[in-house]
Amino acid sequence: MGVDAVLYRQISAGGSRRRPAYVSIEVVADPQDVLLGLLARVRGGGRTPLLDRVDPLGELSVDTDRMSQLLADLRCLAEVARAPAEADHIRRLARLARRCAERRDTEIRFEGD
Repeated sequence: MGVDAVLYRQISAGGSRRRPAYVSIEVVADPQDVLLGLLARVRGGGRTPLLDRVDPLGELSVDTDRMSQLLADLRCLAEVARAPAEADHIRRLARLARRCAERRDTEIRFEGD
């Protein structure tokens, strides 16, 4: 259930015809739909343009170049967090985003059910 955030690292660049291969290196699981609940409070308000694209049934890939936008979106979510579990989830997502920003060969995928 929920939308998990998964940090992937590229392990091969692939040839001209092959897609790069990735391996999962860290997961921020969301079995209680905390992220979706937070997004419901801000969606469509223009404050979280990147996270507004999270699909509870699909996947959203966010590469290293967009980590500053992701962190800005997470700060907006922190402003509407009401419960300690929500604030904790945002902190874990921000830590994942900062870790991703440190390496060019990583990306975060928000993976729905």
